[in-house]
Amino acid sequence: MRAGFIPSTSDCKAKRAGILFHMSTGKIIAPGLRMTLGYADKLVQTIPAEKFSHMPRADLNSPGFCIGHLALYASTVAGMLGNKELGDAPAGYGELFNHGLPCVDRPGFYPSKDALVAEFTKGWMKVADILPGVDEAVFAQANPMTQMAEKLPTVGAMVAFMCLAHNQMHLGQISAWRRVMDLGSAM
Repeated sequence: MRAGFIPSTSDCKAKRAGILFHMSTGKIIAPGLRMTLGYADKLVQTIPAEKFSHMPRADLNSPGFCIGHLALYASTVAGMLGNKELGDAPAGYGELFNHGLPCVDRPGFYPSKDALVAEFTKGWMKVADILPGVDEAVFAQANPMTQMAEKLPTVGAMVAFMCLAHNQMHLGQISAWRRVMDLGSAM
C-alpha cells in the first residue's frame, strides 16, 4: 500500500479479495468537501436574513462576509482542476470579498443571504462533482497561486487546502458568530 493512502472499508475488502484498486486524490478530497457543505448548510439555515451580514463586534466577520469570501474561490479551484464551467467568480465578489479586505457592517452592502448561499453552494457543489474525475497529473502540477506555492507547492495541496481547511476556517468563524448572536450551536 502506498504511503499516505487511507483506504476505505470497501477498499480493504477489495484488497483481501485480491482486487487491485486505486483511490485518486480527487476521490479522497470530495467526501470531505461534501461534509463541509453539509456543515455550512446547518450553520446558515437558521440565521435570519436581516442579520446575515451583521457584525456584533468589530473583530468578528459576519456570515455574509464569510460565505461570500468562500463563494469567491470555488471558480478558482475549479479552474485549477481544468474545469471552466463555473467561469469567473460572481460579478462584484472580488471587490467585496477578496483576501485581505475587511468585513463591513453596513446594511445592504453585501448581496442577500439567499444570493450568497446560492453562489457558495453552486460553486462548491460543482467542485465536489468534478474532483473524483480529475487526473492525478493535474494534482501534481505546480501551484499557480504563487503567493501560496512555498507552503502548498502543488495543485493537489492547494485544492485540498481550499476545499477543506480554508472552508472550515471560515465556517468556524460563523459558528463563533452564532454563539455571540445567541443562536447556539448548529450541530
